Amino acid sequence: MTAPVPLLPAPEDRLTRYGQLRDRVLQSPDWGRAVRWLAPLLVTAVAAVLRLVNLGHPHQLAFDETYYVKDAWSLWTLGYEGVWGENANEAFITLQELPLSDKGAFVVHPPLGKWLIALGMALGGPDNSAGWRLATALLGTASVLLVYLIARRLSGSVVVATAAGTLLAIDGLSIVLSRIALLDGILTFFLLLGALFLLIDRQRTIPLLERRDSDAPAPFWGPVLWRRPWLVAAGAALGAASAVKWSGLYALAAFGLYVVVTDALARRRAGVVLWPTSAAFRQGPVSFVLVVLPAFAVYLVSWTGWLVTAGGYDRESDANPLLALWNYHQTILGFHVGLTKGHPYASPAWEWPFLLRPTAVWVGSDPGPCGVDHCIAVISSIPNPLIWYGGVAASVYLVYRLVRGWITRRPVGAEVGLPLVGLAATYLPWLMFPERTIFQFYTVVMMPFLVIALALTLRTIAGRRQDPLHRRQSGERTVLICLAFIVLVSAFFYPVWTGMSVPYDFWLLHNWLPGWV
Repeated sequence: MTAPVPLLPAPEDRLTRYGQLRDRVLQSPDWGRAVRWLAPLLVTAVAAVLRLVNLGHPHQLAFDETYYVKDAWSLWTLGYEGVWGENANEAFITLQELPLSDKGAFVVHPPLGKWLIALGMALGGPDNSAGWRLATALLGTASVLLVYLIARRLSGSVVVATAAGTLLAIDGLSIVLSRIALLDGILTFFLLLGALFLLIDRQRTIPLLERRDSDAPAPFWGPVLWRRPWLVAAGAALGAASAVKWSGLYALAAFGLYVVVTDALARRRAGVVLWPTSAAFRQGPVSFVLVVLPAFAVYLVSWTGWLVTAGGYDRESDANPLLALWNYHQTILGFHVGLTKGHPYASPAWEWPFLLRPTAVWVGSDPGPCGVDHCIAVISSIPNPLIWYGGVAASVYLVYRLVRGWITRRPVGAEVGLPLVGLAATYLPWLMFPERTIFQFYTVVMMPFLVIALALTLRTIAGRRQDPLHRRQSGERTVLICLAFIVLVSAFFYPVWTGMSVPYDFWLLHNWLPGWV
């Protein structure tokens, strides 16, 4: 009589080697806790190194730093943006007498981002190029941490969050806009901060909407919730984004609509009879107050320097400083609407997904030695092409999941909705102004949502626990190979993201499309 053969687990029930290691680490009380703390710290540290090392190079105003650095120092010294005289750029390099007058200059962006740049200049002095880029570098590094935290809440996975944070940490567009004193990197930080606060509000508020006694009759209206501190914080953050650039207003509107829609869906799941009306006309006005009033307050406070001084542009247009500020804003709006001046690096929004015309931020006139006779040093805002095109494809996949959910009436979670709302807010408005002079580097505000979409899609490619073993093994190998190639491409492009002196032929290898030159 033979002994019974022990039953082996079905192939689909066995874990891959990666799955075994993941569960062994994350399910261990000690190791799991350590990894949950170390993962965001290590990702943020990588971002900091790539953004802060040799931050002062080049020691000259690069691209639109000629506007924002000078405006920042003017704010610090006058309280408003003044008019600069001739040879101002050279004076910043050599610390000659800065030719700044007290006459108010017409500027077209709100002051908050320039105030933050001014803080770094106050620490290092107006001639310290690392000082005038310090704020963008620190906030660019913090943006990587925010992406990790958002992805962690969306996916519930340390691995997915680490992948998303790492992708942003090593992306060229994000690196370049963190190493140059422009406003778009600062705008990105406040948009992400607002998105994180909205996500926290959603995760804390929706259970309150859905909670009810199973034996109780279905509520007719549902509750009206005033106590939503994270919604107030989100409004303040999005108001700060609008106080950096007006394009933050698009995000304020889009995320405000997102709040109403998610409230409505939560009420429907809770069985509220008039769930659309309740969300739109009862909770909607309350949410509007909780979001818009803090946003408006932050925006208005950002203009304090202009309001409390007398020399700013249009400051004397009305005896009431608030009406004078309103007049100034009408002038700014007229400028933005009529901005059609050509530029060699202009790129309309329809080109952005195809990455046809990145911006050359700086080209060195004296590149320095590189080991050969013909050298070049450039800073180009080319994203990592694999991250960019992969993120665009992943966002299309999320749109497919959203549409499929509508058709099949299967609910889709925030891991689909929030990245798409972020992308819609930061991309679609620009399509309405095809004649405007705009640039590919504006997409730095899109990049966090693209990398989140890519990380979530890579998790789908890797496979689910219930998938057959061979499916998970092939999926995990595919994801690891993709990530390895992404890291290698970032290493390959890093010299042209940071202005290193390289052989001319080596630089040519980075121009994959004609418009990249």
